[in-house]
Amino acid sequence: MAILTDNMRGALFMVGAMTAFTVNDAFMKTVSADLSLMQSIFLRGAIVMPLLFALCKLMGQLRFDLSKRDWMLVAIRTTAEAISAFLFITALFNMPLANVSAILQALPLTVSLAAALFFKEPLGWRRITAIIFGFTGVLLIVRPGGEDFNVFSLYAIAAVLLVTVRDLAARRMSRNVPSTLAAAIAASGVTLMAALGLPFDTWAPVELHHLALLGGAAVFVIGGYVFSVAAMRVGEIGFVAPFRYTSLLVALVLGYIVFGEIPKLLTFIGAGIVVAMGMFTLYREQRVKRRLARLAGQPR
Repeated sequence: MAILTDNMRGALFMVGAMTAFTVNDAFMKTVSADLSLMQSIFLRGAIVMPLLFALCKLMGQLRFDLSKRDWMLVAIRTTAEAISAFLFITALFNMPLANVSAILQALPLTVSLAAALFFKEPLGWRRITAIIFGFTGVLLIVRPGGEDFNVFSLYAIAAVLLVTVRDLAARRMSRNVPSTLAAAIAASGVTLMAALGLPFDTWAPVELHHLALLGGAAVFVIGGYVFSVAAMRVGEIGFVAPFRYTSLLVALVLGYIVFGEIPKLLTFIGAGIVVAMGMFTLYREQRVKRRLARLAGQPR
C-alpha cells in the first residue's frame, strides 16, 4: 500500500483548501444579491465558529498553553485573515468570480518576495524577473484605466497582500499550534470584525434559502480554513504552493455554470502569465534548495 509523503499530503491539503474556499466564494456571491456584506459575513461566522470550536474539542485540539511567540503569530494571522476577508468579499460581491480568483494567483509570487524581504531568503535575478512579469500579468487582469476597472480590483490586490501575511505567519507557527484551533480563532476574528461593522450596514430580512446558502458557505469555509493551515505546515512550500492554482480552475467553472461569467481574453492572458511565473518561481526555489542541500552534504 502506497504511503503518502509529506509533500503529497501538503498538495492534497492545498487542493482541498482552494476548492473549498472557491465553492464558499460562490455561495457568498450568490447570497450577496439579497444580503449586505457585513450581514453575510456575520451570519456565516455565527455558523462557522461553534462548529470549528466543537471540532477542536472532538479532536482534542482545544488548548491554550501556547508559547508567547505562537500566540503572537496566531494574532497576526487572525488580524490578516479578518481584514483580508472584508476586502476579498467586497471585491467578490462586485467583480466576476474568475477575475477575483485570477488576482489571487499572484500569492506564490508575493510569498516569495515577502520571504526574501523579511526572512532574508535568497532571491536570484531569475525569480525577481519572474515576479516582475507576474505582476505584469496582474495588471492585465486588473487593467487600470480600462472600462472594466474599478476600485474593487484594488481591494482584491490588497487582500492578496494580507493573505501573504497570513500564510507566512502560519508557516512560522510551531507544530504545537493545532491547525483547527488556528482556524477557529481566525474565524472568530472575521466574525468579530463583521459584528463591529453591522451598525454601519443594512440588515435585510433573512429567509430559509439564505440560511441554506450561508450554511453551504460555512461548511466549505471550514474545510478551507483547516486545509489551508495544514497545507502551509506539511511538506515543502515550493512543492505545495503550485497546487493553489486549483482555485482558478474551480472559479472558471463555477463562474460560468453558476453566474454565466466568461472572462475577457486579456484576463485569461494575464492569469496565464501569473500562473506561469508563479510556477517558474517555485521551480527555481526548489532548484536552489536542492543545490544548497548538495553543497551542505559535500565533505569539507
